[in-house]
Amino acid sequence: FQVKSENKKTIWSTEEVPEGSEFDDTWDPREKPEYEISFKQHVGTEDVFFGMTGKDPSTACCEDIVIKIKLPETKYSDITLDIQEKVLDLRTPKKKLLLHLPYPVNSKEGRARFLSEEEILEVTLRVSRKLDFLNFS
Repeated sequence: FQVKSENKKTIWSTEEVPEGSEFDDTWDPREKPEYEISFKQHVGTEDVFFGMTGKDPSTACCEDIVIKIKLPETKYSDITLDIQEKVLDLRTPKKKLLLHLPYPVNSKEGRARFLSEEEILEVTLRVSRKLDFLNFS
């Protein structure tokens, strides 16, 4: 058994630590907000009527993840949002959400909008997939 690390006192390597674990804070008293995850798929008439592209309604064929987070009594300016490849980290003065995403996403192509009347933050993230026979765009 050999330690690959430069520091002999470390008990694990950086590759073994899951992404986003640095955000875990079990002592944070803020409550977790309600949220909903849905998937979005871009289809055309060739998909709907003819089934030519081979897409199906499963999440394997979806291009985007849409996360709706309920944030009652929150202003847009109070929201801090950090998105990495596999983690969404949201913080407000009263709420905290650390969400491990079901698929890797492209954090540079995401967008978020705050629907103030419904008090919902809607985050849309582009899924990063390897190209295959279903996902060739």
